[in-house]
Amino acid sequence: MYKASSDDIKKIRDMTGAGMMDCKKALEEFEGDMAKAVDELRKKGLAKAAKRMDRETSVGRVCSYIHGEGSIGAMIQLNCETDFVARNEDFAELGKALAIQIAAMNPLAIAPEDLDKTVEEREIEVIKEQLVSEGKKADQIEKILPGKLTKFYSEVCLLNQPFYKDDKKTVQEVIKDHIAKFGENITIGRFTRYQVG
Repeated sequence: MYKASSDDIKKIRDMTGAGMMDCKKALEEFEGDMAKAVDELRKKGLAKAAKRMDRETSVGRVCSYIHGEGSIGAMIQLNCETDFVARNEDFAELGKALAIQIAAMNPLAIAPEDLDKTVEEREIEVIKEQLVSEGKKADQIEKILPGKLTKFYSEVCLLNQPFYKDDKKTVQEVIKDHIAKFGENITIGRFTRYQVG
């Protein structure tokens, strides 16, 4: 029967952020197959992350990014549960990546519920007028509208945007991956984007 070595356990722990005993169990369950053990721990981590998302985040750090010659910049308040995570280098890197995302993609709000209602209402009117001009009937418009709004949110809401480093994931999914990794809830407090001119 396979017994996990301390070196292998440490490797898996570094890759996933999971607890030592969880790493040992996963390695032994998959007879030392590191790839399968990592996949299993990540799945469990994401399930746990979903449960952690309602926990309070009263600690964190402010991260920033200035582009090129300084014509565009962004700051973000990234929150977590403990000083230990707030001081972690990977947490700081996540904050910087999100500041870059904000500088590049210019979101208007963190999430759809934070969006200025007048902006949302104006977009709904524009979509409806566009669909009417295409000859769509009222019942068709009602069916098409939610999909068009989802696309709009993916352009203007930070959490819904495709992540610039991996556009197969949304910013929300990237944050969930980090919640799983750190074992703590992570939220965005606020952000600001600056542009000269």
